[in-house]
Parts: sequence; C-alpha cells; structure tokens
Amino acid sequence: MKVREIPYERYDIENLKKALAVFEDSARNAENADEVLSAREIFRGELMKYSTASSLANCRFTLNTKDKFYNDEVDYYDNVSPIASEVMVKYGEVMLSSPFRGEIEKRINPIFYKNYETAKKAYNPSVEKECQTENAIVTEYSRFMSELGVEWQGKTLPLSVVRGYLEDENRDTRKEAACAIGKALEKNSATLDDIYDRLVKIRTAIARKLGYKNFVELGYYRMNRIDYDREMVENFRKNVLADLVPVVCELKRGVAKDLGIDEMKYYDDAVYIKGGNPRPKDDAKGIFENAQKMYDEMNPEIGDFMRSMRENEAFDVEARDGKWGGGYCTGFALYKQPFILANFNGTAGDIDVITHEFGHAFAAKKSFDEGDFELDVGGMETAECHSMSMEFFCEKYMDKFFDKPKDYCKSHLLSSICFIPYGVIVDEFQHIIYENPDLSPDERKKVYLDLEKKYRPYMNFDGIPYLEKGTRWQYQMHIYESPFYYIDYCLAQTVSLGFLVLMTENYDEALKRYITFVRAGGTKLFSELVKEAGVPYPFGEGTLKTLAEKILKIAKSYEN
Repeated sequence: MKVREIPYERYDIENLKKALAVFEDSARNAENADEVLSAREIFRGELMKYSTASSLANCRFTLNTKDKFYNDEVDYYDNVSPIASEVMVKYGEVMLSSPFRGEIEKRINPIFYKNYETAKKAYNPSVEKECQTENAIVTEYSRFMSELGVEWQGKTLPLSVVRGYLEDENRDTRKEAACAIGKALEKNSATLDDIYDRLVKIRTAIARKLGYKNFVELGYYRMNRIDYDREMVENFRKNVLADLVPVVCELKRGVAKDLGIDEMKYYDDAVYIKGGNPRPKDDAKGIFENAQKMYDEMNPEIGDFMRSMRENEAFDVEARDGKWGGGYCTGFALYKQPFILANFNGTAGDIDVITHEFGHAFAAKKSFDEGDFELDVGGMETAECHSMSMEFFCEKYMDKFFDKPKDYCKSHLLSSICFIPYGVIVDEFQHIIYENPDLSPDERKKVYLDLEKKYRPYMNFDGIPYLEKGTRWQYQMHIYESPFYYIDYCLAQTVSLGFLVLMTENYDEALKRYITFVRAGGTKLFSELVKEAGVPYPFGEGTLKTLAEKILKIAKSYEN
C-alpha cells in the first residue's frame, strides 16, 4: 500500500484506557503467567493502533504544517499523549507487581522490565496538564520553524534551502547565506527566545513536581536511558575534549590551508574540499535510481527493501513552503511501513538522506518483521548507529552519485569526525541550561558561545549578524523538541566510525555484522550490541584517541 493511501482516523484515547482496564482485570484474575501474557498481547494490539494513528497524524502535519485538519489532529495528540503515558505507566506497574513476575521474566526479554521501571520514573498523572502545555509549545516551535522564511537574493526561501549554500564553493556566497540566516533569526529573536524560555520553565516545573531537583534527571528517564548514565556521558565529553578536539583542530587547520583561508569562520565549517564540497551529479529522480542500483549491489535483501520503499512512495524529499524543515524516518506499525521525510537542497546532504534515513528505515522494517513492537529498534543511541553506519557502507558506491567520489568520501569522513565536538556542545549546553533554568536569554547565548570556544576553538562567528551572539543553537531543532537526544548522535557516530574501520579490513564481514546488529533491534542493550559487533565502545577509555588515529589514516588514503 502506498503511504498516501494509508487510511487515517483519529484514535479515541478512551479505547486505550478501556484496553488498560481489561488488561488490569485479566492480570488481577489470572491464574498463571500464560493468562497474563495473553492479556498483555491484546493490550499491546490496542497500543499499536494508537501509535500508528499518532505517527500518521504527525507525519501528515510535517508534510504541510499549514494543513488545518492535521494541525488539529496534532493538537489532539499533544493533549492526549500524557494520558497515553499514564496508561503506559499503569500497564508497566501491572507487569512489575504481577505475582507471576518471576515466571514472566523468564519468558520475555528482561529489557521490558527495565523499560517499565524507567517509564514509572518519567511520568505520573500529576503533571498531565503541564505535559500538555509542553507538547503545545513544541508544536508551536515546529510550526514556526516550518514557516520561517529567509530572504535570499530577492526571494524568500525555506531555511533548509538557504542552509545548502553554506557548502557553496564560493566563500562570499557562503558568507551571504550565513548572514541571511542570522538576519532571519534575529528578526524573530523575541519569538525564539520566548518559546525556549517557556519550554525550559515548563520542563523544570514538571521535573520538580515529580520530585527531581531539575529537568536533567527526568530528561534521562524520558530518553529511556537504561544502559548508561549522566556520569558516563560527562566522561565521554571529557574524552572528546582531551582526545578528539586536538585532532579536529589539526584537521581544520589542514582544511583551511587547502581552502586558502587564514581563519576558519562559521560559514567555512561545512566545507572540506577545495572548490567546495562535491554536489550530486543528478536530480532527485536520478539519485533514487542510482540508490536502487547501489542497494541491489550491496545486498539483495537491502535492495528489495529499497524497491518496496519506492513502490510505496515512502519518501518525501522536496523542500517547499510549509513543510517541516528537518528530516526523519518514522514508521506506521499496523502496516509495517517506514516513511522518510527530508528536504533536498542540491548538496551532498541529499545523498546522506538516502543513506542515513534509509538506515533508520531498514532497521524499522527489521523490527516490524522480526523484532518486537514495544522494544522497537532500541534506544536512540542504537537507532542512530543504524543510520550513521549505513552512510559509511554506502561510500563504496559513491561513484554513482558524484563525479569525484573520493572527494565525497573524504568530506563525509572529515565531517563525521568533526561533528562529534559539535554534538557534545549541544549536549553540555542543555545540561547547563536545565541546571540553571533561570538564566536570561542573553546568558544562555553566552553559555553557548563559551562552549563553541571550548570544543571548536578553531572557528568563530565574528561578523555574522545575530549568530555571533551565540545563537546557532536556535535552529538546532532537537534542543527545543527532543532534549538530551543529541548525545546519541555522538555515541552512534563513534560506533559508525568503528564499522568503517572494520569495512576497510573486510567489507563483507563488516556488512554481515552490521545486519546482525540491526536485526537485534531493541532486544539487546547498546553495550551488548557494540561488543558483539566487535566495534569500539564509545565509553571506553582511550576509544576516541585510538579511533581518531585510524580514521586519520583512512582520510589520507582518499588523497591518493
């Protein structure tokens, strides 16, 4: 079935509440573990209906944020999602308190119980109204950014399109794009500051009402962190600063020399190749045709999946007014169908979409067909391993997309390792903000600027309107929409670089391990998956230093 043909009907949250009541009654009167598990499956079927309807509504809203019908639907799910959270907490409590728990734990994955315990810490009904308010503010931000126009050479274009010019070969054009983005944000600075301030305040209020000192601890529970904690993340950031930042600074000095510039400005940061980063040689149609050839050659199973995605029209990549400005992969569980949204802008990022987001989609399909709906593809750190690693497995086929494939591979590799310091900036910024929720907008901007100097000392924002004040974070949607998500990209990037090292030694073996990693989905903890795949564990001491040395050698091979 084509994605546009999937029928949508608003899910009545009362049905989920009724399903919970039936499950509670059945579990309470159960005479053995079998009866509890049977009742649980019926409840999970209803949960799948809610999940599918909610995903469909959000997807169609992001395709056109001006569509009144789906605006209303998103508002509805913003209001009922706290109720769904309450239902899930109560469902978990039934499982945790069952007199047959010992027997049940032998028959279902132990990760379920870790998730039930975490969900209980993340929500209770006392914060329902506050969570509804938070959801509404997040949606407000999504709408605002989707409709934000940037004045560019006599036209008003979406932010996603203008950002593409930050990779232009002409430095003046890159500077013009950065200034245009800065001016557009500055024009709307009061709104951006206000939205974020309200989000920080409401999240802090929720956390305190639940008994936490601040939102940080609650944020970790919301992200369902069951395999690593705040201390481990902090240590990872320290390792990035000690072992990776010096390497990235050295790389950037080399890039600056190649580009013939004395000082690396913000608008130079996305460029790694003299003459500008390579751009795809084909339009969207050609990109998809070549992507199909690539995946057919890579692996028959992966090729067949790509074909099914295209046949089901499960991609929307055209940038247009009113469309959500980011990119994502989502899934509709009842139909076992992943879907990818992106905004093509003529840069190498277009190729990253059909590799990165496709990696997510492949994992989602595996989870639908072979995994468990409730465990899904795993935590976000695991999910991002699926996508970021697929990017590197595709490098072997870049001649299909670029006239100079080695230039792409080099720029992609360098940008990947240089991304990690930026990622920890985003993470540390959020820790500081939520530990100090009463900071003023100007104080928040200073925090961000100081972190840029700490982790990316090779670069500055001087002379760029508004951005020079420390506001780059205001169009990093995760900061507003998904707090504490961003560190998962850094952990996953480390794993993906580990897969790259493996594939330079034996591509087929590395791909086999990757598919095994993906197939496991959420049925194993992140640390187990990484260990079994034989790639470096991001939290290991010396991991980043050793990995950086190997990556530098690979990068030099692209110069030959």
